[in-house]
Amino acid sequence: MSGEVLSQDEIENLMNIMTMSDKKDKPTPSNGIDGFGGGLTGRVGGGMHNHIVSSVGNWSHQEKITQYDWKRPERVGKDQMKTLQTLHEGFGRKFAADLSAMLRTIVEVKLTSVSQLTYSEFIFSLDNPTCFNLLRADPLEGNIILDINPSILYPMIDRLLGGGREGTMMARRPLTEIELRLVSRITNLFLKELKHAWENVMELDFTVVQVESNPQLIQIVPPNEVVVLLCFEVALIEVRGIINLCIPYNSFERIAGKLTTNAWNAYGAKKQATPQSIKKISKSIRNMHVNLKVKLADAKIKMYQLINLRVGDIICTQKNIETPLLISVEGIPKYWGKAGTYKGYTAVQIENTIDDPTEIIAQE
Repeated sequence: MSGEVLSQDEIENLMNIMTMSDKKDKPTPSNGIDGFGGGLTGRVGGGMHNHIVSSVGNWSHQEKITQYDWKRPERVGKDQMKTLQTLHEGFGRKFAADLSAMLRTIVEVKLTSVSQLTYSEFIFSLDNPTCFNLLRADPLEGNIILDINPSILYPMIDRLLGGGREGTMMARRPLTEIELRLVSRITNLFLKELKHAWENVMELDFTVVQVESNPQLIQIVPPNEVVVLLCFEVALIEVRGIINLCIPYNSFERIAGKLTTNAWNAYGAKKQATPQSIKKISKSIRNMHVNLKVKLADAKIKMYQLINLRVGDIICTQKNIETPLLISVEGIPKYWGKAGTYKGYTAVQIENTIDDPTEIIAQE
């Protein structure tokens, strides 16, 4: 047989026999998985990445099965997570500025992560003791959690009590009554800026319901409930620590549609100035000082004339005395006026307002 060569018909017969033998050996597919046209390799489930091999004609296609953890369903969409990240990044900058003014030192606050996990995972990741604040955010349902890590909390308390740049040892104990009063100032500042950050979405009224040192004593949702965790890193002098803001999904589920990027931008664009905001801004700028300049006239003289000027000399201009004078505020043309005197002082009387200063600036 070593010198013989199989014909094409003999090769095809052998291939057909092998194919029929394979079909007899294969088990009948079960569990309803019979629409792939081929066999199932590997095990489905168990958190493993498996492959389905399907044969169509003379080619095969491999489809990857991705892992899905049924214990941690992702209920918050990527668009909503992105909106929450953008919203609280701006909050972190404003809170850092206010906290720096309160502590009279430079404080940096940076949003480090926005993630969704189960409530039990969040609780067991916290220190004990810690500063565990249970919040109410009307009109949202349920409660929100604000956790301030002791590693950054005690240095802030030390600064409020007049401490310097020296390091502070972190005490492994619950907060005293005096320390709780001091911490309430930091918490109230946090909630004040958080309320401003959420204004474009909806008006929220934050209140502190309870303060605990052991986070495992409070259970606001079932252990497997999905929560959104926002982690802020706070840097004070040479000390760093974490502030956690935990928002259960059922708290903002009914307003989840407002947290899409398009809807959030629309809310910000539609927001009009209210009489209260106009009054507040007017009051804040009422006592500001501005530079006001009046342009009397232009004149051109030669250099030797300028050098020979003496007291009492008169410079002639081509401007008529009845021509209005240009009045500028902070360098921007604003009014037309007329020169004169008032109670013995040189003065200018405003006669007209310049609606479009660009034309005057172009002529200048």
